[in-house]
Amino acid sequence: MTELSNPLLQPSSLPYGLPDFAAIRPEHYLPAFARAFQEQLAEVSAITRVRSVPTFANTIEALERSGELLDRVAHAFYTVSSADATPQIQAIDEELAPLMAAHDDAIRLDGELYRRVSQVHDQLDELDLDAEQRYLVERHFREMTHAGAALGDEAKSHLTELNKRLSTLSAVFEKNLLNDTNDLAVLFDDAAELDGLTAGELSATARAAADRGHEGLHLVGLPLFSGHPYLSALTVRESRRRLLEASRSRASRGNANDNRAVLTEIVRLRAERAALLGHPSHAAYVTSDQTAGTPEAVERMLRELAAPAARNVDRERVALQEIIDSTESAPFALEAHDWAFYTEKVRQARYDIDTAALRPWFEAERVLRDGVFFAATLLYGVTFTERDDLLAYHPDARIFEVHDSDGSAVGLYVLDLYTRDSKRGGAWMNPIVSQSALRGTLPVVVNNLNVTRPGDGQPTLLTLDQVTTLFHEFGHALHGLFARVTYPHFAGTNVFRDFVEFPSQVNEMWILWSEVLGNYARHHETGEALDPVIVERLRATETFDQGRATAEYLAAAWLDQAWHRVADGADVEDVVGFEASALADIGLANPLVPTRYSSTYFAHVFSGGYSAGYYSYIWSEVLDADTVEWFRENGGLTRENGERFRDRLLGVGGSKDPLEAYRDFRGRDADIAPLLRRRGLED
Repeated sequence: MTELSNPLLQPSSLPYGLPDFAAIRPEHYLPAFARAFQEQLAEVSAITRVRSVPTFANTIEALERSGELLDRVAHAFYTVSSADATPQIQAIDEELAPLMAAHDDAIRLDGELYRRVSQVHDQLDELDLDAEQRYLVERHFREMTHAGAALGDEAKSHLTELNKRLSTLSAVFEKNLLNDTNDLAVLFDDAAELDGLTAGELSATARAAADRGHEGLHLVGLPLFSGHPYLSALTVRESRRRLLEASRSRASRGNANDNRAVLTEIVRLRAERAALLGHPSHAAYVTSDQTAGTPEAVERMLRELAAPAARNVDRERVALQEIIDSTESAPFALEAHDWAFYTEKVRQARYDIDTAALRPWFEAERVLRDGVFFAATLLYGVTFTERDDLLAYHPDARIFEVHDSDGSAVGLYVLDLYTRDSKRGGAWMNPIVSQSALRGTLPVVVNNLNVTRPGDGQPTLLTLDQVTTLFHEFGHALHGLFARVTYPHFAGTNVFRDFVEFPSQVNEMWILWSEVLGNYARHHETGEALDPVIVERLRATETFDQGRATAEYLAAAWLDQAWHRVADGADVEDVVGFEASALADIGLANPLVPTRYSSTYFAHVFSGGYSAGYYSYIWSEVLDADTVEWFRENGGLTRENGERFRDRLLGVGGSKDPLEAYRDFRGRDADIAPLLRRRGLED
């Protein structure tokens, strides 16, 4: 294969530099990565060979200019490997993982490069730099130091081997989880076992079964988290039990997809690496370069919230048991797989609202165009035009061009809505092309969800949770689209992990905002608007079931911390026992409310970027809840408010300290009180 025949090695001629996915084949990736590694190493070598005094231009900016080919190749590949991971792509991913880790270390741990960066950093106050340039110097110095650039050669060599092995293990963890999730999809013989599902949901399960060669049966796939959206609707208790049991057994069944040995080795090697870098634990290492600062600060917050959440869970449990005792002909003791179903019964009894019955008002296309896009247009002035002439990496993925109010180009937005066997679980946003004035690029970002495809001829009707997910992920997309920075290091969502969820959480506020809801929540057949009485009842239920929701999240956040507080040399072999001990320690070992993720399928922390950082959601939510208060106090959904949020937060990307950016927007530090009210955790 020649370089000319590999589309990844040539700049794309498509709008916005969108990769030419139609021309890219799996066999193009590894040669393209090899060439990109070679090219960036040569670029870095040219920096370190300069004999003149290190300056911002010949060191920091030159480093920012390096790796453009690698960024282009990596963005294309990792978009595909997460959203369409065929066996061939999985094999490439596993082979690539240690190569990518070694390449990153070759740059981050380069002693001569670190010396030059350090020299520029030492003269920071004497240089004539703008704010973004100054912060860029600080971040490069901090990140190289944090990565181990100051270590001796022997320690660096050991560190590189650790990083290579850890990258391989993370790829294996994700592959095992995807395969076992597919294998454990639950097959039902009779539609009667799925009583409670809508006709559209039933047709989707029949289609899923037929796609796997089970004509006439019904197949229910599993989401990433422990529960399942269908648990709130299924009337057959045994069906609920089967679904939850399958979900909670993923990657822990003693087969080829078992992740227990994989994750314990990850934990051991992360602890060893942290010790090598001078930290008592991986959690200490990670939080030292986040806004939290220390694992003790994280622990204080989680413990502060865990006790009232556990008390709320107990109150909710009593109400659920009471409705079982009063409505079932043969009452039984509440179990975990019953919680969601009887929660809906209590909701109906207290608020006269059935959230499952709202789905006809949440047709996906209308939610997208008349809800998600509509809110963004009102708030920021941007418009969206579908580009049917452009092809993404999969036929399901749709591409929209985004323009500002003055007609100028913002970027491309890609939406990949439906689940498939080759897509990892969960929902996410990632860049395909990162914005940078230095490189002359505008952003291309993608949102992935895992909505079940309906049967032929059926509309895609979303649950309220799925509507929330779409608005949330679109908040990440807006962050990626709106950030306008000079240097690629700061592009889009390249911010601290415990800050990155904040913009996406803020975007959820518009779901029930009257002007937005009234525009998108219309019956898919009649066009009838959602009854205002129902809307008020929905708002009244905002703290309902928050005990369970908060407790399951906090349990997972603490489990992540517990694994990553394990010290070097303190090996853990009993995964189940470790989980039980950790959850008991924080007072959340409740069999009725399982942790949102158990260890063997906790992809966020063992194959994603959230190791020792899953606390980030609640940490960011303090800022989010406080920001919602600001919008309400200042007139809500207005262009003036949107421009302030865009200019002072979304638009700066990672080019400014995030808490400083927040203070610039809000005028003060965030107050935790709005979060406590939202979650029903006030005393």
